[in-house]
Amino acid sequence: MNDEQESSDRGPARSAPRDSLFLLTSFMTPEGAPLGKARVRNLSATGLMADCERGVPAGTRVEFELRGIGKMTGIVAWARADKIGLSFDEPIDPQLARKPVSTGAVPQAVPDYLRAHQRSIPRR
Repeated sequence: MNDEQESSDRGPARSAPRDSLFLLTSFMTPEGAPLGKARVRNLSATGLMADCERGVPAGTRVEFELRGIGKMTGIVAWARADKIGLSFDEPIDPQLARKPVSTGAVPQAVPDYLRAHQRSIPRR
């Protein structure tokens, strides 16, 4: 397979800038049938590339969740063995997947477990 054919097989997700990262998710059909776990390797505004625990054929519609983004839907644009390229139904901001997950609590300057220790250290 030549480079031109390979890039055309991958669809529109390959045309957007991609971030390399490592996220875990589980794919399922829109009806809720599990398609297995996946490791997201590249993420862009319009799609992703993932290593799947089992093959997911091109053309398959999938639902999944991404940390920091939430529930997503898309279609498998290309598939090779356990790797897939997925095109999202709606564009996303891929930087949201990189933000730390918040507990919703108000952040403190010093964690509680260190505060007790700080009080016991005499100051000079």
